[in-house]
Amino acid sequence: MGRPAAAEAAEVAKAAVKAAAEGWRIIPRPLLETILNNYALHHRVPQPVVLHGPRGVGKTSLLLHRLLPEWNKGPHVAAYVDFAGGPSATRPWASFSAASALPALGALRGRLERELEALVDHGVRRGTIGSRDVFTVLNKWHGLDTALRRIIGPGRLSKRDEAASGSALWSKALLAFSARIGTGEIDASLAVAEEKAMVAGGTRKYSMDEVAYMKEAVASLKLAKEVIGMHQEWRREAVRHLNWTGGFSRSLANSSTDWPCILLDILSAAAEVDFFQPKLVINNVDVLRKALFSDDSTVSAAVYHDSFIWRLIALGANERCLPVILVTSDSYYSYQAFIDFGFPDIFISRETFGWTHQEAKLHMVSQFFSESEWKVIDEVLGPNPRQLSELYMLKKSSYYLE
Repeated sequence: MGRPAAAEAAEVAKAAVKAAAEGWRIIPRPLLETILNNYALHHRVPQPVVLHGPRGVGKTSLLLHRLLPEWNKGPHVAAYVDFAGGPSATRPWASFSAASALPALGALRGRLERELEALVDHGVRRGTIGSRDVFTVLNKWHGLDTALRRIIGPGRLSKRDEAASGSALWSKALLAFSARIGTGEIDASLAVAEEKAMVAGGTRKYSMDEVAYMKEAVASLKLAKEVIGMHQEWRREAVRHLNWTGGFSRSLANSSTDWPCILLDILSAAAEVDFFQPKLVINNVDVLRKALFSDDSTVSAAVYHDSFIWRLIALGANERCLPVILVTSDSYYSYQAFIDFGFPDIFISRETFGWTHQEAKLHMVSQFFSESEWKVIDEVLGPNPRQLSELYMLKKSSYYLE
């Protein structure tokens, strides 16, 4: 029996996408690249940037193929999160064509937190983030005494601990927590650093004291995440009641974004010119706002999105934040977001549009379409990269002859 027509069409379309991807050239946009580079090369900034424009105009290609490689050299390190697809998507339409349904909020939260934790890991290895930095940021936003006493355990608490400072409790809790999780988990987190500690000739890149400092920092981050988890667990029933009644609470909304925002605060405080300059790029940030919500013990996706953006703006305005670039095709961020967040200049807004006629012709003619085909396409569709890619896939499929 012959193969189903749908399967053949899918394979042809897949081959066409691969062929288009291999032949696709990225045309630089000097002005836009200069604006984004000038922003990203600062170690701390007062505002996030929103890069918006219609789908398929080259925003993802600009980031993946022109900017992010440069933002991961020397002192610079960039985290890239694409809420509509993975960073392996080679062309701007790839992530959206693969995303047939909206992802769950929990999956997006995990993706964001993992990228921020990886940035913090870079800071730990460079010696700019230590145990004291983690405690300082955590203590600034939360009361820690109750959680730290629970982690220490009633059997290890003395009468002196009842009146001990938060710093003393933190040190004691860190020892108890490190003993509980064991050295294996901490060593695993630093495995790559240990491998990089050996340079040519067998000499160590890091001294024993530096390795001990990094291990303490890693344990502190794990302890901080444990404390935040305890606080969220205590608020779980309150959040469930809030969802059931349809109310709103700023403190409960913020509790859901505590961990990523604490990581942002730690990274911003640790940023140092020409030594450690982290930055964060979130592509398709609008997907976070619309994500699926299935667990009534956590806040909704819209509330999570608004809380995260609010705290990001506040961190930049009050203390300055690492550079954050939010990329979107949703017109909400062009016309409505600044009203919802209360101030016209709350974001630095940059808009990009599609190819010009000359740029599109440079891409498509002789490689994908004939001159006569291009004249018709340009007149009917215009030089939109996404539509051109879809038309090329159609041309390579069996449906084109029909």
